[in-house]
Amino acid sequence: MEHKGTVRLETERLVLRRFVLDDAENMYKNWASQEEVTRYLTWGVHDSVDVTRAILRSWLEDYEREDCYAWAMELKELGEVIGSISAVALHPGTESVELGYCMGRRWWGQELMPEAVRAVERFLFEEVGCLRIAAAHDRDNPKSGRVMEKAGMSREGTLRASGRNNRGIVDMVWYSILRQEYEEKKS
Repeated sequence: MEHKGTVRLETERLVLRRFVLDDAENMYKNWASQEEVTRYLTWGVHDSVDVTRAILRSWLEDYEREDCYAWAMELKELGEVIGSISAVALHPGTESVELGYCMGRRWWGQELMPEAVRAVERFLFEEVGCLRIAAAHDRDNPKSGRVMEKAGMSREGTLRASGRNNRGIVDMVWYSILRQEYEEKKS
């Protein structure tokens, strides 16, 4: 893989870009303070915008690494961040990446997350040279699986009691797409 870091990506409705400290208030307001959003995540609701700001400070330091892939999802028509998508794990030996994402409740069901995932897949396959992109969701959160399917991923299976989130130890359903499959779908 040829790491390029978090570069600006654009879709029809979204700008995927690096977070900046000024995103703290919108991040807090638009998703980090929402229990519905964090129910199936590994981090809890932020108690205040100060917590969000502190977390963003640590993320900004990560951008110094070429293998950091963490995008703020800015909705063009709103001019605010509404969610995030990132590579939560890199596996250099297999040239693969695991994605994680979340978005404010207000924008669920509008096909925005599959749009973002497809843009990140395109970048990771075509620019970084990944061979495989995977993602997983809590078995009780099938809507996240629909996002993965809409982004071209195939369901691989369920690993029982293999994840931990705000609900405790949970079964995780895994999806992936290989570069060869991506190229076949593209042509």
